[in-house]
Amino acid sequence: MAFDAGPPADCQTCPRLARFRDVNCAAHPDWRNAPVESFGDRDARLLVVGLAPGLSGANRTGRPFTGDYAGDLLYATLLDFGFARGVYERRPDDGLALLDCAIVNAVRCVPPQNKPTPEEIAACRPYLGGAIGALPRLEAILALGRIAHDSVLRAFGLRPARFAFAHGARHDLEGAGIVLFDSYHCSRYNTNTGVLTAPMFHAVFAAVRARFG
Repeated sequence: MAFDAGPPADCQTCPRLARFRDVNCAAHPDWRNAPVESFGDRDARLLVVGLAPGLSGANRTGRPFTGDYAGDLLYATLLDFGFARGVYERRPDDGLALLDCAIVNAVRCVPPQNKPTPEEIAACRPYLGGAIGALPRLEAILALGRIAHDSVLRAFGLRPARFAFAHGARHDLEGAGIVLFDSYHCSRYNTNTGVLTAPMFHAVFAAVRARFG
């Protein structure tokens, strides 16, 4: 279930993304092929921020990180650390529920080659800000990758240069009462190349869980 108001299903703000969406609609008319809504608990203290929907993952299923390898690792880890309940089955009707956690992407539409432009990231940032503002009990944000990290900081009006991205880093967001945690993105590429391992990912969630007490 979405916890915020995202862009309209036929959003035309980013022409390149809208054209790419049209191409995918023609090729896969049974896929979501629209901005992917947020997912999670409206009372969440943790917000996980990803990059953008995967072409055959969230762009197909309509739920963040659902249907591709990144979701396999993310949802398994959320279950392990008590931020989810149920069984993750790579489909939005699997009954999986998030507990004290919510998920949103910095860019809501799937970009070609998983690479949104700076202009597209900026255009979608108001929706990221809206998602952050829709969580009244928010205490921590976990950014998956540098783009998510930078976009979160800009949503708070902070300069990314002052908060260096690094896996396992944590940053106190001045005046917000929120801690930003960093992790490498849980993509298949990062895990296949050893940039991110399951123990590394688990360590970040252990730090988040310790923050909550």
